[in-house]
Amino acid sequence: MKITILGCGYVGTAVARYWTQTIGLTVTATTTTPEKSQSLQVVANDVEVVKGNDTNQLRAILQGQEVILLSVAAQGRVRDAQAYQQAYLETAQTLASILPELPEIKQLIYTGSYAVYGDQNGAKVDESSPAFPGTDKNKILLETEETLFNIASDQLKVCIFRLGGIYGEGREIHNIFSRLAGKTRPGDGNYITHWIHLDDIVGAIEFARKNKLNGLYNLVDQSNYTIRELVDLVCKKHNLDPILWDEAQPNQSPYNVKVSNQKIIDAGYQFLHPYTLI
Repeated sequence: MKITILGCGYVGTAVARYWTQTIGLTVTATTTTPEKSQSLQVVANDVEVVKGNDTNQLRAILQGQEVILLSVAAQGRVRDAQAYQQAYLETAQTLASILPELPEIKQLIYTGSYAVYGDQNGAKVDESSPAFPGTDKNKILLETEETLFNIASDQLKVCIFRLGGIYGEGREIHNIFSRLAGKTRPGDGNYITHWIHLDDIVGAIEFARKNKLNGLYNLVDQSNYTIRELVDLVCKKHNLDPILWDEAQPNQSPYNVKVSNQKIIDAGYQFLHPYTLI
């Protein structure tokens, strides 16, 4: 099977390595950063430098492919709405314009974010729940989903994962929060945060490819910690100074929902790390 991965950062690189070295698939990896080409050659059969809004080059790369993994990320130090527009929506719009010309492509898998649910005051949501993205960036992520779903057909399956916060090897939870140790954060920290281990992102993407999944799936673990609970556990376990909370200030999180992962479980996926590794 020939697969193109559009966007080979932390997630895309891990999937490329698994597909080439474990499954034995033929993978074309793409990046917008020429300096990454050499390192990607270790995990992919072919590496291309391309921007998601380059219609002609993207069309050429996708010739003869069977599956696309869209795993892009906004670039630059300031990841504002414009960066999200370029990375996510413009790539989706480009794909929407060329995929009707490429009937050999049978599946598109996209890694999005549960942030599109927005702030729902801790209410439980599943894939049938309405999304209320509260920021321009999250509105772009939702529009990206809609653009991709609009090109789904009997011939082209579109599988969208709404991921939690990503952690894993080299990006451990305690390292993510260690820089906040001993500092004061605004609010009370009593809003739910969701995480997903890199191993389960790779596992779920392979599960989606192997089983030809179609539709929307939440991809988060089952911990449902508030951010306050999580950082308290992290600080205690790793002997870090506690993080303090200034409850006179509002919480800064733009989303607060309890996300169900039951749909992907019902589909048959078994989590490698069902609870956040602290």
